[in-house]
This record gives sequence, structure tokens and C-alpha cells, in this order.
Amino acid sequence: MVVVVKSGANQDEIQSLIKHLTSMGGISVHITEGVETSILGLVGDTTRINEESLKANPLVSNVMRVQEPYKMANRKFHPEDSVYEIKTGDGTAKIGGTNFSVMAGPCSVETRDQITGIARAVKASGASFLRGGAFKPRTSPYAFQGLGKEGLDLLLEAKRATNLPIVTELMAITQLELFDNVDVIQIGARNMQNFDLLKELGHVNKPILLKRGLANTAKELLMAAEYIMAGGNEQIILCERGIRSYDTFSRNVLDLGVVPYLKRHTHLPVIVDPSHATGYAWMVPPMAKAALAAGADGIIVEVHNDPLNAWCDGEQSITPAQFDTLMKQLRQYAQIEGKQL
Repeated sequence: MVVVVKSGANQDEIQSLIKHLTSMGGISVHITEGVETSILGLVGDTTRINEESLKANPLVSNVMRVQEPYKMANRKFHPEDSVYEIKTGDGTAKIGGTNFSVMAGPCSVETRDQITGIARAVKASGASFLRGGAFKPRTSPYAFQGLGKEGLDLLLEAKRATNLPIVTELMAITQLELFDNVDVIQIGARNMQNFDLLKELGHVNKPILLKRGLANTAKELLMAAEYIMAGGNEQIILCERGIRSYDTFSRNVLDLGVVPYLKRHTHLPVIVDPSHATGYAWMVPPMAKAALAAGADGIIVEVHNDPLNAWCDGEQSITPAQFDTLMKQLRQYAQIEGKQL
């Protein structure tokens, strides 16, 4: 249930209304402060609330029942776009709103020179985040699984060298203690419905980049986000990374149509991964530009200094020079779309 408070209500009056609502038991209230009004999102058993009596309250402008199963992720609960700020050594990196965030780096961390060199290159081109895999989920048990903690340490070295906030994937609850200095925790497609992991992330105070599963619907992605938000962490970034289809011309099918759908139904930032979605470096630039045009809040792109000899996913990685060209093109597109890059 959503309760819209009339403009002009003071904080004491709003707190009194919240106290009245929570006194009914089994209900928690989340406040969203808008420009002109406040919105109260009621989560729990709202069947005992008399809607007409609530509407008669002089503080209440409107009352709406939320039919969708996702509540906290719902734009009805939070009409304005959520914007997250991550402090860096150079200032602040923002995700959401009018910002178009670019996360760039190699699929996997290989060596100190490799990750630090790429970090410096993508920062020079304008990337706002460094991505890199230390723990790698792979389809084959014989494929390179990442350097693990060593890779995470090298990624943190690159962070210190460039002041870029880092994005890297968490695969298991047992790894969580190693991620204290990670700025954005990525949950990959295969873990999108690892509900125990999602619940644990509800207690983490940092943004979670949640990738859509290989065969999951948009609503299932929103429900996965709801698991994390229900635990107390409301900093979720949704990521479209391609879904399975019968066609084989690309690694996956990039569902750009889901971007405006999600932007309509949720306040959470939505980014696109054109690298994993297509599987080919030559397809990354056009799909990155299409993501911006579709209304995405950013992209996460794989960049490697030597794709032919990459330890993981070299075929879908663009070079630093190609990334620099892409960033120049995206800046022109961003101006048209009213986005800040």
C-alpha cells in the first residue's frame, strides 16, 4: 500500500501518522521524500487497514494498493529515480538519475600490470568504475576460474592506483568477508535466484549490481531485487546481460526492450552489459549506444589490452583504443539524451 502525504505536512505530523500505522502490527513503513510531498510505502499485512478511513485523514492526499508482488522496488513506492553515490579518491561517482555510468575493465584479473594498465586506460577515457573478475563462475569445470583472493588484492591495488571504485562478482556467502573494500558487489546471472545469498546481501551497506538470469523474466529480476531490499539494503542496480533464445548468431539475445519496461516500473537504476549479451567485440559499440538510447543508466563493458591472449572471454573484449573511441561517441549521444557521462 502507498500513502501519499499532503504537501505542507511537517515531520512531527508525518511521524505521528507512521506511529498510528505501525501500531496495527505486522506493518513496516518506508518513507520517500519527494520535492513537494512525502510518500509512505507500507509493507506487510495491510488488509487490516481501512482504506476509506485512511483517506479521510487530513494529512493524506491519496491511498493506493500495490498489486505487483514487488513492493520496495516498485516505482509507486518511490516515484523518483534512485541515485547512488560512491566516494572515490577524486570525488564521487554516481549511478542513476541523469547520470550515465560506464563500468569498464577485463573479464578476469590476470596480472598486476594487466589490471593496473587497463584501469589507467579506461579512467583516462572517462570510465567511472573499474570492473574485473577475481572469482569466475564458468560453465566448464576445467576453464579458468579466476585468481580468487589474489585477483581481488590486485583489483584493490588498481583501485588505489587510479582512485576508480571497483565492481567485482561475489559467488558465495563465504566470500563476503573479503569484499569489505569492494565498492559495488556484482551478483551474476547464475546467482540471481540464490535466495540465501540475496538475503545475506540485504544486510550489506553498499550497492549491489544484480544481473538478470539467463532465462528469467523481468518480474523475476525485480523479485530478486526485492529479496535484498526486504533485508534492509535498498541500493540495487539492475543489469540486463542477455537471455537465452533459439538463435545462435550471438552469445545471448540482448533484450533492450526490458530497459524502458524496468524504468517504467521501478525506481532502481538499470544498466546494460553488451559484452556478455552479444559475445563479440564488434557488436559492443552499437549495442552500448543503443542501451543509452533505450534509457539505460549505464553500461558495463569488458576491456582488455590483449584480447587475443585473454585468459577469459577475449572474443567479446574491446581494446583500450576501441573503448576510447566508444566513450567519445557516447558523450555525443549522452548530450542528446540529457545524460551526464
